[in-house]
Amino acid sequence: MTRILGRLMSLEMAVLGVCELALSFLVIYGVLTWPGVFSALIEASSVGVVHAAKFDIVNLAAVLAITIVCTAAAIGLYRPEVCVERRRLPINAGVAGLLAFPALFVVSGTYEIGWSRHSVVLLTKVLVVWIIAILLSRVIFSRIMRERWFIRRILIVGSASQVARLRRFATGGRGRLFEQVPAVQTTATATMTSPLSPAALHGQRIWGVVVAADRDRPPALPIQALLDCKLRGMPVFDVPSFCEQHLGCVDLDSIRPDWLVFTDGSSNGRISKAVKRGIDIIVSLALLLSTLPLMLLIALLVRCDSRGPVLYRQQRAGLRGKPFTLLKFRSMALDAEGAGKPRWASKHDPRITRVGSFIRPMRIDELPQLINVLRGEMSLIGPRPERPHFVEQLSQVIPLYNERSYVKPGITGWAQVNYPYGASVEDARQKLSYDLYYVKNRSLLLDLLILVATIRVMLFREGGR
Repeated sequence: MTRILGRLMSLEMAVLGVCELALSFLVIYGVLTWPGVFSALIEASSVGVVHAAKFDIVNLAAVLAITIVCTAAAIGLYRPEVCVERRRLPINAGVAGLLAFPALFVVSGTYEIGWSRHSVVLLTKVLVVWIIAILLSRVIFSRIMRERWFIRRILIVGSASQVARLRRFATGGRGRLFEQVPAVQTTATATMTSPLSPAALHGQRIWGVVVAADRDRPPALPIQALLDCKLRGMPVFDVPSFCEQHLGCVDLDSIRPDWLVFTDGSSNGRISKAVKRGIDIIVSLALLLSTLPLMLLIALLVRCDSRGPVLYRQQRAGLRGKPFTLLKFRSMALDAEGAGKPRWASKHDPRITRVGSFIRPMRIDELPQLINVLRGEMSLIGPRPERPHFVEQLSQVIPLYNERSYVKPGITGWAQVNYPYGASVEDARQKLSYDLYYVKNRSLLLDLLILVATIRVMLFREGGR
């Protein structure tokens, strides 16, 4: 896998996506070439009878397949947890089909297929057959997963406390694609006695070795054996590199204070700043115009639901800690903080209004923040803007917490699409592990993937409170 894409998508999910793209093309091509479909398609075109050359079925099938698979990827159909938990698959596949339906009409418009009964029936058949094919494909994939063909076996070497901590850390998300074999423990005075040779590890089908050493004392590790494994082609990681490359986050307990100084990435040149700012302006303007009717409706509902202003204004910490006034649709009662002391939102928070219980999980309450983006106070993508009161508290108990402020806060971000809404110091610590990953690895490609993942978060109401 490449250095960039490999950190954002596992090899297993990429292989599954390519296979299902090929499968989608085959089933769609089969539907389009079914007897009678071609002639019906010609008759259903918006311009009447046209030349058959206009309907290049191979190209049309390829375009439709790419459109559907991209829609499926946008709502998380290629996330490891969806592949492992088969109960979520039918719902996700059905939603992907519904979302792909209007997209297919837009794409098929280039082939002069109009909004006729024949074209609607045809595209419905395409989507139904695709959903059935994907469900069958995932049944086969689940069987392969049970046989552990795609599971990567990793050996963890290190102290007992660090080995146990890494085991707990790598249990969800992409961590489900790794099987942690019985660990090899070391002490401060003696190295391990079990064999750590490439031949022995290959005999156990070990894919890679992760070294989980204590940060504050020299590790008692078989360095020569580890070097032998690495030079013979077996991946060898320390905990920070394993978490960053394969779990999409940063392990705060294993990095040093100078980690961001000497590590690769985290550059932010003038050109990249200008490009990102231009994209922020263009996209935020487009979103403001396209969601204006929805925003007017939400404003009316907020006004009718409870007393108080439609918009909620609150001080937040921005770039390098500079405060700014954040705008949101009001989703809580007017006296939500009657005592004057800032409080985190909690699950089933009684302060949330009836309209707020709908717009908060869908993240619709954050649409007015597009104005903050146009002002330059925020970006579309970045760490969640936190209240200065909480920033002061969290920076005292969480190392490197202030480093997240070196990029503009965002309406959505890597932490927001990978971890639920935070309501405690521990939640803030977990989200910081994703924020620092973004600070170090931010790029236009990662921003695009975050925007796509945000669609999934909104549709399935993931993590909102």
